[in-house]
Amino acid sequence: MDLEDLFRSDCPGRQVMEHLTGKWGVLVLVALKDGPLRFHRLRDRIEGISEKMLSQNLRVLGRDGLLDRFVEPSTPPQVTYSLTPLGEQAVAHLCELFTWIARSAPQIIAAQERHDRGL
Repeated sequence: MDLEDLFRSDCPGRQVMEHLTGKWGVLVLVALKDGPLRFHRLRDRIEGISEKMLSQNLRVLGRDGLLDRFVEPSTPPQVTYSLTPLGEQAVAHLCELFTWIARSAPQIIAAQERHDRGL
């Protein structure tokens, strides 16, 4: 698979791209960059995500091989999520994007304001 394939609607890589760059997927992955987190800590770290959306994204990202799920045998069971080596590679690239966004946000916001004023 090469970069051009991602432009095709039937490319399996496109689905992976959507999982990685979707509204919640990217935040879930980057939230785990500093180490494993339990479900509720992860939910609290990502403001605005519902438990249902978090569960869905964890399931999808786990299926993609980006996350590991560890269940501690206790009552109630405690579940911890962490990045796999593949997930760590993805997060390294996503963090570069996050850094660029943080640095560029003032310029982007200024451009939006100019646009909205019709300048």
